[in-house]
Amino acid sequence: MGYLTLAGAIAAEVAATTAMKYSGGFSRLWPSLLTALGYVVAFALLAQTLKTVSVGTAYAIWAGAGTATIAVIGLVLFGEALTLAKVAGIVLIVGGVMVLNLGGAR
Repeated sequence: MGYLTLAGAIAAEVAATTAMKYSGGFSRLWPSLLTALGYVVAFALLAQTLKTVSVGTAYAIWAGAGTATIAVIGLVLFGEALTLAKVAGIVLIVGGVMVLNLGGAR
């Protein structure tokens, strides 16, 4: 169940960050409200996740998956350039999460 709530936390964080882009620096009401709501939901679900998943593992997955997903959304929705540095960064994020998960179990 912990990883299901973690997936929800990631989805809420990604939705909130995407809404923040549309908020125009918090000058548009509805995207701004969606941003706030999304982060509240993300942190609430992350807190629930921490009842059953170790904090290092949960945070690594949450931050890594959210960052990688937002990078892809930036490419697709906002026309951001795909550079070698971005690809390398995403690969390093995913690799780091894998190392934490494989090496962190006791």
